[in-house]
Amino acid sequence: MSDRRKVRLAIKHEEDFVRLKILGNPGVECVHVIAKELKTALTDLATETIMWDLSELKQMDSALAILIVKDIQRAENSEIEVLLSPMEHDVEKMLNMAKEHAHFDSSFEPDSRGFLEMTGEESLRRFRDLGAFFGFFGQMSIIVMHSFYDFRHLRWKETVFEIYESGIKALPIIVLTMFLIGVVVAYQSASQLKIYGANIFIVDMLGISILRELAPMLTAIIIAGRSGSSYAAQIGVMKITEELDAMRTMGFDPYAFLVLPRMVALMIMMPILIFFADIAGVVGGMLIAKVELGLSPSQFLERFVEVVKVKHFWIGIIKGPFFALLIATIGIYRGLQVKNDTQSIGFNTTKAVVESIFAVIICDAFFSIIFTNLGY
Repeated sequence: MSDRRKVRLAIKHEEDFVRLKILGNPGVECVHVIAKELKTALTDLATETIMWDLSELKQMDSALAILIVKDIQRAENSEIEVLLSPMEHDVEKMLNMAKEHAHFDSSFEPDSRGFLEMTGEESLRRFRDLGAFFGFFGQMSIIVMHSFYDFRHLRWKETVFEIYESGIKALPIIVLTMFLIGVVVAYQSASQLKIYGANIFIVDMLGISILRELAPMLTAIIIAGRSGSSYAAQIGVMKITEELDAMRTMGFDPYAFLVLPRMVALMIMMPILIFFADIAGVVGGMLIAKVELGLSPSQFLERFVEVVKVKHFWIGIIKGPFFALLIATIGIYRGLQVKNDTQSIGFNTTKAVVESIFAVIICDAFFSIIFTNLGY
């Protein structure tokens, strides 16, 4: 550990060249120190020959090897001669491996930009990404609205397939999740209601919270994690394998063939999934009301019909198509943003899920504000 603390780049001006010598026992955590010293030294360096003195190194990791090879390439591009001192066999082997296999797109050099400059550039990039997404969202909304006016543009076979894949297959997990949520919420509430003898009011609380908020929100979150990620991964793979370009070459519109069926299917199925989630959540609450508070199912349902207005049910159902539009749009958009590497698929799939959940929560907050101000 003490050797690594002393790691530095010694720069010595000889008669015909400049010697760059690494002192100490550098590890990957020391590379940024050497890179910073190297950058500072080469800024004012005016020479035609550089020698890398690696004679004292017993071993070398890949990070340092890439840094040295990258500097050698930079010097050669600037018509500067680079010499290498005799070195250990393991060091020479690692250096040759870096020359043959390393990619030099990424840099080990420290970022010279200031904090304000980096913050401004990052903010500008995010605003541009947001503008591009809103443009894509508007385009998708127009396509969806147009499909409802002219059903000939809708590929029914693919839409039915997506209804099955994105909706019907998700039904068991949504029903089970909402049943357990109903059980948990009712169980936690029952212990408090028993203290005040207000057992019957569990119906009011469960009915309104599940129908109006919990069922739509949790259904959307499950669909975002299940179908939103699937859309991003599927379309991302198709972009990498150039299937989208092939479709355009053959005169087919990828939006009509891939985007529209997924979006329409999800908008159709989301209200249906919310309906079944409502039932499962209420049944779970009814079970705990019977076990913990002694409310029979008939008493529960009588109170439910009496105090829970139908508007709460419709408010939850109305949210469904809007949530579906957001989830499908973000998933498809992230799929189209995939680059030509597998790492990009994982990155954009993760972003699709996170952004879909965030967008659903924001949309639900807007609905809550709007409906509350309208008196609903």
